[in-house]
Amino acid sequence: MSEFTLDLNDDQRQLRDWLHGFAADVVRPAAAEWDEREETPWPVIQEAAKLGIYSLDFYAQQYFDPTGLGIPMVMEELFWGDAGIALSIVGTGLAAVGVLANGTDEQIGTWVPQMYGDPDDVKLAAFCSSEPDAGSDVAAMRTRAVYDEATDEWVLNGTKTWVTNGGIANVHVVVAVVDPELGPKGHASFIVPPGTPGLRQGQKFKKHGIRASHTAEVVLEDVRVPGHCLLGGKEKLDERLARARERAAERAGGGERVKNAAMATFEASRPAVGAMAVGTARAAYEVALDYARTRSQFGRPIIDNQGIAFQLADMRTGIDAARLLVWRASWMAATSKPFTAAEGSMSKLYASETAKRVTAQAVQILGGNGFTREYPVERMHRDAAIYTIFEGTSEIQRLVIARTLSGVPIR
Repeated sequence: MSEFTLDLNDDQRQLRDWLHGFAADVVRPAAAEWDEREETPWPVIQEAAKLGIYSLDFYAQQYFDPTGLGIPMVMEELFWGDAGIALSIVGTGLAAVGVLANGTDEQIGTWVPQMYGDPDDVKLAAFCSSEPDAGSDVAAMRTRAVYDEATDEWVLNGTKTWVTNGGIANVHVVVAVVDPELGPKGHASFIVPPGTPGLRQGQKFKKHGIRASHTAEVVLEDVRVPGHCLLGGKEKLDERLARARERAAERAGGGERVKNAAMATFEASRPAVGAMAVGTARAAYEVALDYARTRSQFGRPIIDNQGIAFQLADMRTGIDAARLLVWRASWMAATSKPFTAAEGSMSKLYASETAKRVTAQAVQILGGNGFTREYPVERMHRDAAIYTIFEGTSEIQRLVIARTLSGVPIR
């Protein structure tokens, strides 16, 4: 029987330290500038590509770490550097995962390399799912894809919103409705190749935080993509739709089980967002700790006061607890352990709420200085707000957990 341990192996420690060095030497010094500019930090992405951090091979290696800790370690260290820049570096991965999860081998081999490009010609990709009236409520999605049998093309129409890299990406992956009567089961994903007519960037959002990450609407007007751009292929789609129609004919109890099974597939991705939140929380905590050690009031460092020291103790405890929840869920996903208590949602919920709380406490510890842009905790506090919103709000996470524990469709 193997001994239980939380120690990282040599390869994992080397990976963590290497990424930390990149975050400290390249990402963090550029953070304030790109936050103010609210633009994609191309020079940083290019540097990441030169070092091999921005590449499919790198993320594939971490994904196949048998312990499951590769991806959360990457996310924590990069987001420790800066959340906006880090999201610009990892944002393409959202689209790549969409292709890897649903595409054929040929589609994966064709499109995923085009999403990253190479160090001399960096590319971006965008995953387009949310809509103005369909965020958590995926059943309300309106973007339609209609098959034109005469030309073997799919015609896409609709508007996507909150798209990372939306409109500036080389490759877009778009989720669209192919059978409205089937709700979420009637959705399919499509590759929109570079330069396809009819796809354009809509509104670019001026955000509260993660401002170095480009977020915009993507408008699709009679966008025609070849039949081979349907992820998984039409034969597989037709088979899936036929099964969904059969299930839709069953009584409501069976339908609810289908929905819960689909919901469970999202659980495996949520720990990565939790790891992002841990990185931001840790960064803010470290700034606050250093400040409390060096800032003197009434003739002594402010950390000598229990009011400050106890806050720091709670901050560190929350961060460590969040990381353990993220690691547990990541290990469970990697080892195919069932999420019987929605452990993926637990990790994302706790880590994201911890990041908001810890960054707010960091601002408070720094006092007036924490409220200015001269210190990074102000930016970290703004960035942390996103974690309780994207990849499912905290309210949705609680709903998923409650439904999983109770076994009933809580509303």
